[in-house]
Amino acid sequence: MSDVAAVKSLVTRYNALRQEVAKVIIGQDEVVNQILISIFSGGHALLIGVPGLAKTLMVNTISEALGLDFKRIQFTPDLMPSDILGSEILDENRQFKFIKGPIFANIILADEINRTPPKTQAALLEAMQERAVTVSGHHYKLDLPYFVLATQNPIEQEGTYPLPEAQLDRFMFAINLDYPSFQEEVDVVKATTSNHKPQVNALFTAQEITDFQQLIRRIPVADNVIEYAVAMVGKTRPNSDAASDLVKQYVDWGAGPRASQNLILAAKTHAVINGKFSPDIENVQAVATSILRHRMIKNYKAEAEGVTIEHIIKSLF
Repeated sequence: MSDVAAVKSLVTRYNALRQEVAKVIIGQDEVVNQILISIFSGGHALLIGVPGLAKTLMVNTISEALGLDFKRIQFTPDLMPSDILGSEILDENRQFKFIKGPIFANIILADEINRTPPKTQAALLEAMQERAVTVSGHHYKLDLPYFVLATQNPIEQEGTYPLPEAQLDRFMFAINLDYPSFQEEVDVVKATTSNHKPQVNALFTAQEITDFQQLIRRIPVADNVIEYAVAMVGKTRPNSDAASDLVKQYVDWGAGPRASQNLILAAKTHAVINGKFSPDIENVQAVATSILRHRMIKNYKAEAEGVTIEHIIKSLF
């Protein structure tokens, strides 16, 4: 199949996928869209929202519709790296045998990732970056596609281990979940308090998703779009000459080169699912907020004056 035909096929199947997910998830269109963009771009995502906004259900439904293996890991302060990676045990023949941990799946939901100590966070980090894990000196490759969705609860920060900047940078998107609208909440209550259980069908195979990820990487991008993305990321750095007054005034730390790479990859996917064969500046802007949100650190003045990071990002356009 030619790339042009493959793009058209992806648009059709992407729309079918959205409808399949909508059987279970009411509203949250933008959130589902961003999760799917990060999957087809081959990136990981961080979901930030209060409890009860159907984060786990959303990830579970998406993995069912994509036909992928899904595991949920509840992160707690006593979770050890071996609890997620797996460990070696002595079998009946007195041979060491590796028992795989829950990290061996296509989609991992790392629930409340900031509740676990840095040692366990680092074990997840290797899997996210290398798509492989090392246990007792042995290297184990993870099945592709491999995708980590981590959730974070923004309200209760007692006894948490905030994610270090280097680890936050590994996430392509940081996605904020908001409360549903009145009508959406009415629909949610109707749907979840009856005995009707919607059936989610698998529309893809793991191989097809990997093929579509390769297709996204082959999409051509004009030089001016790449330059626009790199310039936008450059403007987030308060010490750079390109930084705006707003950034110099309110930002302590800007985004690194990984933000530029992710902007272009996500813009390609955003263009393709909207039926375009090459991204333009509008596609870069459409994905910029979720890509830059967790890579820019506000200073004390911004906190004191109530300046949001989203407001600062919008000013870069």
